[in-house]
Amino acid sequence: VQLVESGGGLVQPGGSLRLSCAASGFTFSSYDMSWYRQAPGKQRELVAGISSVGGSTNYADSMKGRFTISRDNAKNTVYLQMNSLKAEDTAVYYCNAKHRWYDFWGQGTQVTVSS
Repeated sequence: VQLVESGGGLVQPGGSLRLSCAASGFTFSSYDMSWYRQAPGKQRELVAGISSVGGSTNYADSMKGRFTISRDNAKNTVYLQMNSLKAEDTAVYYCNAKHRWYDFWGQGTQVTVSS
């Protein structure tokens, strides 16, 4: 099982980034997918989630209207489009896959929002 995040980096406040998470080793279309983040000294928090067939999404309140989660089951990939980035969005962003008792995590990708 592998979840490989990409797309992180340094961006100025107000900028945008698109994160990707490529999945392999399991039946991607059966899993609910989520993005979490963890800032230094803080607990890991949910950013956004999307159901296995993509019909349902949910977002943390502070991300609503700025972030968009999507998935392409044909490519076994989940995305996180992040717009209007703020300094407080700086964190390591993790991809998560859940189905029944299965719970997989990626290694994370660093997002730094700074001028």
